[in-house]
Amino acid sequence: MEKPSGMVVMPEVPLAHQLGKLEREGKTQSADAPARTITDARCQPRFTIEVDVTINSPTCGVLKGHSVDLSESGIAAMLSIEAPLGENVELSFTLPSGPVTIHATVRQKNAFRYGFEFVDSDSMHELIRRTCRDLAIDQSPTLAYFT
Repeated sequence: MEKPSGMVVMPEVPLAHQLGKLEREGKTQSADAPARTITDARCQPRFTIEVDVTINSPTCGVLKGHSVDLSESGIAAMLSIEAPLGENVELSFTLPSGPVTIHATVRQKNAFRYGFEFVDSDSMHELIRRTCRDLAIDQSPTLAYFT
C-alpha cells in the first residue's frame, strides 16, 4: 500500500516530541487552524515501569496484568484476558511512592497490550505525576553520561 505524498511518518515517540520536530521543520498547522479539543494521551511522555495491575471490569470481573509503561494521563498493561474497548474500569497498582486506585477507560488494544486513559482523580494524579517526574530523572538518557 502506498503512502500519500507529503505524509510524515515518524517512529513511536510521544506526540509532544513529534510536534516539536514538526514546528522546527515548519510543518505544523497555521495559527488560524482550530485548536485541538480532544486531549491526546501521547502528549505526555511515557516511562517504562513494571508493576502488577488489578483491573476491576464491570463486564469481566477482576483481571490481573502487569504494566508496560506509565504517563501522567494513562498506563499500558499486558492482560491475558480481553477487556472491552471503551469500558470504564477501576485500576489498582502500587508505584514506588505508594498505592494507586484510579478509574480509567480502556482506549486501545494491540494483541495482549492494553492502553488505559485515566479519568480525573486529583489525589491519585499527584502520586502519578510524582512517579513520572522520578522516572523521567531515572530514565533520562543524558544522565547516562554522568554516571
